[in-house]
Amino acid sequence: MPVDISKIDRDTWLRSVFPEWGTYLNEEIEETRVPPKKFVMWWLTCCGVWIKTPAKVDIAIDFWVQRGETTKKQLPYKQIKDAQIIRMTGARNYPPFLRIAPHVIDPFQVRKLDAVLSTHIHGDHICEFVAAAAVKNTNALFIGPPLCGEKWLSWGVPKKRIVVLKPGQSYKIKDTQIFAVESFDRTALITPPPEGDLRGKMPVSMDERAVNYVIKTPGGSIYHSGDSHFSNGYYRHGKQHKIDVALVSYGDNGPGITDKLTASDTLRIGRDLNAKVLMPIHWDMWATQCPDPNELVLLHQFNKHQMKFKLVIWKVGGKFVYPDDQDIGKYVYPKDYGDYFTDDPNIPFPSFL
Repeated sequence: MPVDISKIDRDTWLRSVFPEWGTYLNEEIEETRVPPKKFVMWWLTCCGVWIKTPAKVDIAIDFWVQRGETTKKQLPYKQIKDAQIIRMTGARNYPPFLRIAPHVIDPFQVRKLDAVLSTHIHGDHICEFVAAAAVKNTNALFIGPPLCGEKWLSWGVPKKRIVVLKPGQSYKIKDTQIFAVESFDRTALITPPPEGDLRGKMPVSMDERAVNYVIKTPGGSIYHSGDSHFSNGYYRHGKQHKIDVALVSYGDNGPGITDKLTASDTLRIGRDLNAKVLMPIHWDMWATQCPDPNELVLLHQFNKHQMKFKLVIWKVGGKFVYPDDQDIGKYVYPKDYGDYFTDDPNIPFPSFL
């Protein structure tokens, strides 16, 4: 097709190129049928995970489609003084959080979604763009701790579509039970929303701010840790719930920062939960916190006498079928060309061959 560059502008470029994966993942999720006694997950990036079950339940946890820094210019201190990195270190500014993972899903092309779950209100775990798309194009419920519920309500999500859960509470959608359990996200405790909540107070309880989730499906259970740090509480959760797959936020920490789990603590969580499979997440997102996941692989192998679970290093946009894929080790994007090649003798080949 002929190209007329006089008709191309920035808006044309953005609409043509982003999201980078277009609707490929949207189509794959929509077309996937989950066999009995299995579940399927896709990594949407950061802590965003899509879960699909045999009863066609579609759940997205920490579904987020935004970006980080957009300029090298530092924001005024008064605009960033409540950022977790600032409050941890006492710094006057913080290193640029550049997004390094592609956008693999188009939220406005999602037509079927049963629930949007959020673990807490940090900006890369709850998203107004996802909320807008889900309200307009789906019948999704919005499930999260009280502060998330109030944020969704302030954005215009109808109150009847918001389900507030605290640890110990649960909600069922067809064949899937969603359990809220305690969060161990100590960073959430030091980053109160600057504007307060809708009741005019600053909640101090962790249960008001954040939760972890145990998602129980006919094919197995998923533990989602949000941004939680290491805690002895994981051992209790492993006793209270049978955990098949544990999703844990792993990352690199700069001086004075304890925002992400170290490799050793990430593995300890898999051990304490008594999980069958451990899958680190969040490590893909920020340039300043991106580690080499081979560190996990080496430590897991070194401590294999006490690390009985299987370790899977995922990739953004990747599809994971449980229990089929539990032994893959490292996810590799599909390279099976299927029917793209043919033995049709009438296909013309380039003359230079």
